[in-house]
Amino acid sequence: MSEYTYEKDASGIVTITFDSQGKSANTMTRAWFEGMKELMAKLSAEEGLTGVVIASAKKTFFAGGDLEEMLHGSMDPEDIFAYVEEMKAPLRQLEKLPVPVVAAINGAALGGGFEICLACNHRVLLNSPKAVVGLPEATLGLLPGAGGVVRLTAKLGLEAALPLLAEGKQLRQEKALKAGLVEELVDTPEELIPAAKAWIKANPEAAAQPWDQKGFRYPGGNAESANVRMVAAMAPTMLYNKTRGLMPAPEKVMDIAVNSMRMGFDSALRNESRGFAALLRSTEARAAITTFFFGMQAIKSGKVRPQGDAWKAGSSAILGAGMMGSGIAWAHASRGLPTALKDMSLENAEKGKGYSVKLADKAIKRGRMDEAKKDALLSCITPTDSDETFAGTDIIIEAVFEDISLKEKVIPETYKQLSDTGIYGSNTSTLPISILAESCPDPTRFIGLHFFSPVDKMKIVEIIVGDKTSEETLRKAYDYVQQIGYLPIVVNDKRGFFTSRVFGTYLDEGLALMRDGMSPVAIERAAWKIGMPVGPLAVHDEVSMVLTKKIHETHIALDARLGVENGFPADDSSNVKVGQSMVNMGRGGRHYGGGFYEYAEDGTKKLWDGLSQFKERDLNVSMQDAEDRMMYRQAIETLRCLDEGVLRTEVEANIGSIFAIGFPAHTGGALQFIHGVGLDAFKKRADELAAAYGPRFEVTESALNKLRSEKLAAA
Repeated sequence: MSEYTYEKDASGIVTITFDSQGKSANTMTRAWFEGMKELMAKLSAEEGLTGVVIASAKKTFFAGGDLEEMLHGSMDPEDIFAYVEEMKAPLRQLEKLPVPVVAAINGAALGGGFEICLACNHRVLLNSPKAVVGLPEATLGLLPGAGGVVRLTAKLGLEAALPLLAEGKQLRQEKALKAGLVEELVDTPEELIPAAKAWIKANPEAAAQPWDQKGFRYPGGNAESANVRMVAAMAPTMLYNKTRGLMPAPEKVMDIAVNSMRMGFDSALRNESRGFAALLRSTEARAAITTFFFGMQAIKSGKVRPQGDAWKAGSSAILGAGMMGSGIAWAHASRGLPTALKDMSLENAEKGKGYSVKLADKAIKRGRMDEAKKDALLSCITPTDSDETFAGTDIIIEAVFEDISLKEKVIPETYKQLSDTGIYGSNTSTLPISILAESCPDPTRFIGLHFFSPVDKMKIVEIIVGDKTSEETLRKAYDYVQQIGYLPIVVNDKRGFFTSRVFGTYLDEGLALMRDGMSPVAIERAAWKIGMPVGPLAVHDEVSMVLTKKIHETHIALDARLGVENGFPADDSSNVKVGQSMVNMGRGGRHYGGGFYEYAEDGTKKLWDGLSQFKERDLNVSMQDAEDRMMYRQAIETLRCLDEGVLRTEVEANIGSIFAIGFPAHTGGALQFIHGVGLDAFKKRADELAAAYGPRFEVTESALNKLRSEKLAAA
């Protein structure tokens, strides 16, 4: 009984409180299972039992399956199937007890935790922001294996259950209540168990689950109903449009949910177990668990954070009220961080604040904010044209135009307003932090803080450590990024850092394919097929080749200053050649009226018919080669960043490649993609691409050995 406590009151109601020993959260471990077997035997033999309440002694209700055990286990699919069947059996026993069972949910109940709740007759949820419920397994390449697919489909019906299951949605209190995932909300933890017991006393005959009662019909119609058949027919196409066929878990979820309506309940549960076993050892599941669970956990918990006391900024200033500066101001204000937004004129600064006004109004229309919260948010932003406005501030972020001479002028002028313990950040995407730090009176307190556009949606910041940046400054920067609710990834200083350098290879390879004779339509299609959010030609138009040209000119100036031996490390010859030609023809991108695409007034677009002029040779590039070229270019450049010491950890490489660059999420990130292919197989394919298309695809053994050592260290 080490995993739970057992208390029976005078009315015959037993309260089971889960409390996994030595863990911060309850999980479905082997110890939990042994405890459940013991528990079910005890409940079955309990005399005078009138009801059962399931509760938790942890801050969360129940976290679900033990992913560490799942990921690193050595069981084959048949063993996994038997294991899952064994683990879920007590839940079937629980819902067949002859008395009502209620879940008293005090915190997050996700995955296996919510599957326990679904095996109960009634669910009472604490009305707290942290008390979210749902079945997110599909986002980890898995499916709910403890009855979640079958029970949620039976509880809500196919049409309502499918989006929650296939997309792995997590719902907060009111939405969970409205969707039917829970039946009751209470405002305080103290009300949970009394509310659960009150329901049991009011519903003594409510022991049998609806699906175990004679004549049960699925909400919304049984399998033969016309509307259900229509949903089952249309859902695969809709799902494919979202996943592009790259994520097997949502497809398996849909298959099991639909077929669960066509067979007996217990048979459906067994079919669910088979589906779980089939997915668990898949490349996609391993990738998703590694990155989206353990990787995110490592970053959010501060595992890669420098050691030291926690730091919190009490005030901030942003220099430059353009698109990036205005977005950063929104990010600060959204978390209640007072912010001075400075520009050359007060009018421009006010316009910058206006960006937050628009975002707040949009949030109000969507029901995500009210007028009071909008006013509180906007009160955090102070437009100004004077440095004195932010005297003594804790963090200054320079977000002026990407011009090294301008930045070198602004930094020393504004640094004097920094508090004695504050830090100074530059929101640059490519300019070396160590060079910019030379203009800072104290380079130990200077660091790169690279936000991504649009800032309100791209919740990640690349922190760049210069040659003289102190560990204290890095720690404060890390804490600041988490303070405003963003993901920090830390990299060392080198031209292009990590994200801009790798993303540039994707754009460059798209244009290289065009030079090699591939049609622009096929290039964009290949990018879609591998899972990139937007094709390389479309991205060029959105970023604008005018900006790309200006950045290239900056790099030429840096080459003259630093020497070509310290030049930009990635091959961007196609970006330069094709991009500059486009600018010279007046086709600088969408903002300039057109680029690789032509844009109609009604919002539609089509590829420009003049792109054939950039064909230099006809290599008859296959679709498979095109897909591999775009994937391998990014993965190889990421590997080079790790080998050169630009990247500090594999975790940050994977998280950064997905959330900052848009590397296909189903791979688990650029370096996890290499692991998924297999290091030897990856090297072999890279060698083939290098032989056919050039040295940009070459992979060194030292780089692969670095990846091997990183994986061993993580294990």
